[in-house]
Amino acid sequence: MVRRVLTGSNGRLLRVIVMIVLMVVIHIPDAAAKCGGVDYSWGADALATAHDFTVTMMTYVLYICYTIAGIMVLISALQIYIKMQNGEGEISKNIQSLGGACLFMIGAPIVFPAFFGYHI
Repeated sequence: MVRRVLTGSNGRLLRVIVMIVLMVVIHIPDAAAKCGGVDYSWGADALATAHDFTVTMMTYVLYICYTIAGIMVLISALQIYIKMQNGEGEISKNIQSLGGACLFMIGAPIVFPAFFGYHI
């Protein structure tokens, strides 16, 4: 049924109508963009506000990272203590991993903002 509608003489008319509708839909934003002037003066203020918000959130994210790092250090130290009490091996590997994670969590908040030119 659909094939007969699309291939018959009415099918050509249907395809033309569909193409016209698609062309109109595609060109509506083009026509809307060209009518009238647009005031972009609010853009600089909005950008400054977004920047201030982002910098403010950086400090909160830093505090959250410190909190998560503190919790992870406590868990890792407890796991190392339990391994030492049970006499399991590879304790030094876990201690080195904990030390590297601590150095990263101390260094990352200093290095990353400095790389982008911010001072928290």
